[in-house]
Amino acid sequence: QVQLVESGGGLVQVGGSLRLSCVTSGRTFSRYNVGWFRQAPGKEREFVAAVSWSGYMTNTADSVKGRFTISRENAKSTVYLQMNSLKPEDTAVYYCAADSRWSENPYEFDYWGQGTQVTVSS
Repeated sequence: QVQLVESGGGLVQVGGSLRLSCVTSGRTFSRYNVGWFRQAPGKEREFVAAVSWSGYMTNTADSVKGRFTISRENAKSTVYLQMNSLKPEDTAVYYCAADSRWSENPYEFDYWGQGTQVTVSS
């Protein structure tokens, strides 16, 4: 089992920045790829970004490319999502998830955190 806990969400104005953290425990964290997903009210959960177990490979959704950056520190069992130039449409609950597979599909991730709310006000 892998346990994940997100933090760092909050209320921010348009154009502002936040850094989300995903701290993991349990099985060897460094063997898992980690993704960030988000879900806005009334919408399906969508892929935001992913980082491979080694940290060398990343993938970012077109909607956040150039604004969001994913990274990881295996020594701290932590994955980060740096979010800059935030827009109202970024408002959602953000989840981190872990799996041995490399995917953008949320249904292919076995382990999930509880989520953290990000609200961007105009």
